[in-house]
Amino acid sequence: MSEKPNDSANPVLTFEGKKYFINELSDEIKESIKGLQIAETQLKMHEDTLKLLSISRNTLANQLREKLKKYG
Repeated sequence: MSEKPNDSANPVLTFEGKKYFINELSDEIKESIKGLQIAETQLKMHEDTLKLLSISRNTLANQLREKLKKYG
């Protein structure tokens, strides 16, 4: 799903290969579009959080590995 402004007065939604003028859609559909946009934003945020956690975990494991070298 992508929203690309055709012009600022009549933006276009491209969804599954079809284009729709957003201003011509029902309020219910506009709310669904907003919900999808929020869900996509949240997914991106959580994907970024997972990447950061993975990097942090790897850094901590490397630090532990270095500290344990003197014991074995």
